[in-house]
Amino acid sequence: MNPSSHPALNPGVRKREVLGWAMYDFANSGYTTVVLTAVFSAYFVSGIAGGASWATLAWTSALAFSSIIVMLTMPLIGAYADLRAAKKQLLMISTAGCVLATAALAGAGPGQVAWAIVAVVLSNVFFSYGESLIAAFLPELARPDSMGRVSGWGWGFGYFGGMLTLGLSLAYVFWAQGQGLPASHFVPVTMLITAAVFALSSLLTFILLRERAQPQTRQQKLEQAHHFALLRGHAPPPSQVLQEPGLQASLARLHRTWHESRRFRDFSAFLLSSVAYQAGISVVVTLAAVYAAEVLRFTQMQTMMMIFLVNIAAIIGAFVWGYVQDRIGHRPALGITLGGWILMTLLAALATGPTLFWVAAVLAGLCMGSSQSAGRALAGVFSPAPRRAEFFGLWTFAVRLSSIVGPMTYGLITWITAGNHRLAIVSTGAFFVLGLLLLARVNVNRGIEAAASNGDV
Repeated sequence: MNPSSHPALNPGVRKREVLGWAMYDFANSGYTTVVLTAVFSAYFVSGIAGGASWATLAWTSALAFSSIIVMLTMPLIGAYADLRAAKKQLLMISTAGCVLATAALAGAGPGQVAWAIVAVVLSNVFFSYGESLIAAFLPELARPDSMGRVSGWGWGFGYFGGMLTLGLSLAYVFWAQGQGLPASHFVPVTMLITAAVFALSSLLTFILLRERAQPQTRQQKLEQAHHFALLRGHAPPPSQVLQEPGLQASLARLHRTWHESRRFRDFSAFLLSSVAYQAGISVVVTLAAVYAAEVLRFTQMQTMMMIFLVNIAAIIGAFVWGYVQDRIGHRPALGITLGGWILMTLLAALATGPTLFWVAAVLAGLCMGSSQSAGRALAGVFSPAPRRAEFFGLWTFAVRLSSIVGPMTYGLITWITAGNHRLAIVSTGAFFVLGLLLLARVNVNRGIEAAASNGDV
């Protein structure tokens, strides 16, 4: 065996490539930790929007709009990435976009709602593109029976990046508050810290990670375009098809996948389950700081310390649960984590003081790392080899849909009930229950067989 390889990795994959791949999770985790969860979300509601009754709904609406953009574009981007073997190139573009838009958040001060919304929409769109593209590399790196643990390595390592970004931000906030500086001063600086860590850390990804996919041949594009044309009732001349651009070929590929959805019924069932349970996770990611501040009156410092602890728990969950997943199976592993999420929402709703809420936060961290890692691995085993970016694009479509449904439901409930966050968090538990019920319809072995037999292009 090559000393630089690992039994969990595919032949020819070097450990340093996996390090480069995992480094992207390290790089982008600061965005979700600081921008969406710990700092900017609460600052938007209380600082930029001045605590207005519509502030939480405005925040969730901005995230929902960004998710709609991703839903409409990411599957097509994934299909294009497969056809042109352009995952790494597109990953570079999306990274640059997220870094620049995150830095732009530093320019949003009190009352500048429009600026903040535009910047957070752009940053979240580019972040979501990058998250999907980096996930599509997983089946190229890990053996099928080791998908869970390798995914766990990435998620677990990623939370270290979130802790680093949050730790640097926390140190600056602590210093700024000691100097008597307001949130309008130190929150923008944390946005710049987040953008800088993302940019610098991702460099190792682009140095070490290889693009192993090969561009589709002209003949393959011809066959796909003919397939699309026949479905429309006519066949264009071969010369015309060969001149069709990548966009047309990508649309043909997506149309074929949609037409064949019954042959990938377990992948489809998994996507429905993902929409449900990821809706609940999206609430926790984007509104945990808002809940802590509005219901339990956490200070900015307390909230950041809580999220720091959540990241520690998430590291443990991601690393440990990846090995458990490969041992007991993908569906049971994911199902157990959803049970943990249900318990977490009950504890959060019952909390009247910080102690029980901290317990719920630790449980959320354990479930966060394990469920996110398990979901990505399951998407990996269901994706046919020649169409990985496309299938991960469809998985991203489901995840982005969930990020609309979950936070918007929470925001609407708080708006209708004049700020009843406890009722909103209880409703979040229903998403995890639904996800668990839908997961029961997934037959993993049948889904793997479908990926192996229908992966032809």
